[in-house]
Amino acid sequence: METTKIDYKNIYYPPGGILLWIIILLELLTFGIALIALVISSKENPELFHQSRLELNATFGAINTIFLLTSGAFMAASVYQFKQGDFRKSNTFINYTVLGGFLFLILKGFEYYLKITTGHTLGANTFFTFYWLLTGFHVVHVFIGIIILFSTKLGLKKEKTLLEDIEATAAFWHMCDLIWLLLFPVLYLIL
Repeated sequence: METTKIDYKNIYYPPGGILLWIIILLELLTFGIALIALVISSKENPELFHQSRLELNATFGAINTIFLLTSGAFMAASVYQFKQGDFRKSNTFINYTVLGGFLFLILKGFEYYLKITTGHTLGANTFFTFYWLLTGFHVVHVFIGIIILFSTKLGLKKEKTLLEDIEATAAFWHMCDLIWLLLFPVLYLIL
């Protein structure tokens, strides 16, 4: 399979394309604004937010951080192998990336189950409203990322994936990593 040569010195064509980066910046802005709102709300009732944060399992959050960062490293390895022309290894690394995403979703699902059974639902208090909205929106992004990864895998199998495709997939997946790296410390460690 032949890949398309891209001029990376062109600011109007970053890896994955300018439209994707506009979407990523808007997503980061959305999460950033929500995190600022969370911090402002926490100042109004610091004891409630602190006690609610203690109800979260920081170990689960840390393990999920490891799952996503490891899967992000595998995604970077996939892009590297693709650029080297080894599409089989690139596909293998995408498989590991998908596994990391699934492990994240499984553990997050278990954490959600524990929160629901202990009454820490969306309407429990302001902290848990933020928790459910922020982590739920992130889970949606991870799920979409896995769908994109499967689409990229299918293209690799049919030898129809272009460098732009795999870079766009990587950019979206790394955005999911970055959002979690913002959510984890604020929700699980700081408040």
